[in-house]
Amino acid sequence: MSKEAEDRVRELTSLSHHLQALSEQEKWELARKLHDELGGLLTAAKMDLSWLQSRLEGAVIQERLAQLGGVLDEAMDLKRRVVEELRPSLLDHFGLPTAARAYVESTCAKEGLIAQLDLIHGCESMSKETSIALFRIVQEGLANIIRHGQAKTVRLEMHGDEHNCVLSLTDDGRGFDAQSPEFRWSHGLMGMRQRAEGVGGRLDIKSRVGVGTTLSVAVPLSRQ
Repeated sequence: MSKEAEDRVRELTSLSHHLQALSEQEKWELARKLHDELGGLLTAAKMDLSWLQSRLEGAVIQERLAQLGGVLDEAMDLKRRVVEELRPSLLDHFGLPTAARAYVESTCAKEGLIAQLDLIHGCESMSKETSIALFRIVQEGLANIIRHGQAKTVRLEMHGDEHNCVLSLTDDGRGFDAQSPEFRWSHGLMGMRQRAEGVGGRLDIKSRVGVGTTLSVAVPLSRQ
């Protein structure tokens, strides 16, 4: 590869890392606004509704107010789910192992998959940048399993020491040819690889048709 081509690759890689970091910052800011501002408005509306219910009489009016209460409850639940998708609160408050466990368990339960988790201590102390990158990789990897894998079981493993954290996501689905151009240049895979490399790590995927797929990520814990 010529020097000009190498420089171009480095520029594109740097741009990709910058755009991913910018996207996460925008998600965090939007999640905060939804939680604080929209959440405050919905809470105030619920308080006003309660005030009206205690002062207005009539079965028809009370029925309509109860329906309005149900709509507000749905809106608050939707707000909560959107905020969690944008920026999982467990990730910020309890770290990657807890957030990844909760996400994989809840998603697999919803999709009818068996979830096996082996999260050994050692991956708790990492930068927020690294933890969100790994969490997004888990999200994308699990989404791919659900969309394409036709799997019955998903296994998430995570272990680390004072230097590195290693995470792997394995399924028993139909697998694929890991050497095919369609796989190697898929946007989902390139995005996950860029996320791993953006925090100084490495992503590897092993798959065989009819056997299943294993996605592995190794990242340094000392990176700040």
